[in-house]
Amino acid sequence: MTEASPISPTQLLEGLRAIVGEKACLDASADMQPFTTDYRKLYHGKALAVVLPATTQQVSDVLALCSRHQIPVVPQGGNTSLMGGAVPDDVGDAVVLNLRRMNQVQEIDSVNDTMTLQAGVTLQAARAAAEDAGRLFPLRIGSEGSCQIGGNLSTNAGGTAVLRYGNMRDLTLGIEAVLPDGRIYSSLRGLRKDNTGYDLKQLFIGSEGTLGIITAAVLKLMPLPSATAVAWVAVKDPHAAVQLLTEAKRIAGQAVTAFELISGPALTLVLESMPQWSAPLPDAHDWMVLIELSSGGDAQTLDATLMRILEEGMAADLITDASIAASLADAQAFWQLREEISDAQTREGGSIKCDISIPLSKVADFIQQASAQVMEMAPDARMVIYGHMGDGNVHFNPLRPKSAPAAQFLSEHYAPVSRAVDGLAHQKNGSISAEHGIGVAKRDDLLLCKTPVELELMWQIKQALDPKNLLNPNKVLPAPSAAS
Repeated sequence: MTEASPISPTQLLEGLRAIVGEKACLDASADMQPFTTDYRKLYHGKALAVVLPATTQQVSDVLALCSRHQIPVVPQGGNTSLMGGAVPDDVGDAVVLNLRRMNQVQEIDSVNDTMTLQAGVTLQAARAAAEDAGRLFPLRIGSEGSCQIGGNLSTNAGGTAVLRYGNMRDLTLGIEAVLPDGRIYSSLRGLRKDNTGYDLKQLFIGSEGTLGIITAAVLKLMPLPSATAVAWVAVKDPHAAVQLLTEAKRIAGQAVTAFELISGPALTLVLESMPQWSAPLPDAHDWMVLIELSSGGDAQTLDATLMRILEEGMAADLITDASIAASLADAQAFWQLREEISDAQTREGGSIKCDISIPLSKVADFIQQASAQVMEMAPDARMVIYGHMGDGNVHFNPLRPKSAPAAQFLSEHYAPVSRAVDGLAHQKNGSISAEHGIGVAKRDDLLLCKTPVELELMWQIKQALDPKNLLNPNKVLPAPSAAS
C-alpha cells in the first residue's frame, strides 16, 4: 500500500474548506455531535471533520484529497441507520461526508416513467415530487421524512410495499457514485434494458457506502393508484396470517400492496406511547395484520375485493375480527399505528433488533420457535414482533420488561438472543438482515451465515475498489483474519 503523504489536521481542514466552503466543513465537537451519534443513540463516534458537499464534483474532490492522505471517510445520508453503519468509530481519524445538501430532484420523465435525483433528497420529498407529476415512487418506510435516497440505495431499503413493487434494487435503473479515490462512475441513463456487460450499479446498492458514495440515481416511477382499500384484521396466529395472505393474493392478485404483521405487544407499546391514539379494534388480540389493496380501477370494485377477502377469511376461521378504513383518515390512522412501532421502541429503549427474512412458507414456524427460545432466555421480555409478512420480512424485536433498565437488559440478553434468533433464521434458509443492513451491529455475525467463499469474494471486491480500506472502514465485512 502506498504510504500516505503527511498532512496535519489544520492542513486537512483547510483543504476540505477550500472544496466545500467554510460553512460546510464542521470541526467543533458540538457541531459534529449530530453526525457522530446514531439514530438510536447506541453508537457514538468521533471525527476529524464533517463535510457537507453540494455537488458530485465536491464529493469527488473530498475523496481524492482524503485518499491521497489515507484519511478514512464515512458516508452519511439521513443518519437513520439501526445498525451503526452511518457513524464513525471512536478513533477520531475519519471525515464524515453527509449528503443532505445534495437534495435536488433533477428530472421527472413522465413518458419514460423515471425520476433522476441527487442522493440527499429525502424519501418523502422524492415521493411528493413523483406525486406532483402524477406518478408514484412506491418505496415506503417509517423514516421517510428524514432518510435519504442515497441511504435507501446503500442499504437496499425495502419497506411496506415490497410485496408488490420490490426493494430499491428493483426500483433503480441507474446510479452515479464516487469511488474511494475520487473517480466518478455514472450509469444515469434510465434504461430498462442494457446488456453491455456487468451491471455495476448493483455493486453499490446494498454496500452501505463501503465501495463508493452514491451521489445520484435514476428511479422507476409507477402509475398513481386511483383506489385503495385498507383493513386492520385480527387473526388467530401467524399460521392463519400466512394462509390469509395466500387467499388475498389468490383473490386480489397484484392489487395486494401491503400485508403487515403486528403482534399484540407491538400495538400495546404504541398505544402506551401515544395515549391519544385509538386501537382499531375494540378488543385486544395477540396477532393482527394490516392489509392494503390498491389499483387503477374504481374504489367500489376494490372495496368489494377486500370484503371478499375478509369474508372468506372469516369463513375459513382465519380472522377473528376486522375494521375496514371508511375514509382516507382511517387508513392513515391505521398506518400511523404500524409505522410508530419502531420509534416507540427507540423511546422505550432496550430493544434487541433482529431483522429477519424467511421463506414465507416458514415464517409462522420461525416466529413460534424463536419466541419460545427467547422466552426461555428472557422470560419477561415483551415480544415486539411485526413486519412485512408479505415478503417474508419479520422484525423480531424482544423488548426489555418495564421493570428492567435498558442497559442492563441489553447487556445481559442482546448477544445471546440475537445469536439464537439469527441462528434459527439461518437454519431455515433465511437472512439475518432483510432490509436494515449490516453496519457494525451484524458485521461479525456474517461469519455464521456466509461461507468462506462468499466472504472471500466480498473482500476481493472491496479490495479492488477500495484498496486502502478508507471508505466506511470496519463496517459490513468481518476482518479478513476472522473470516479465514
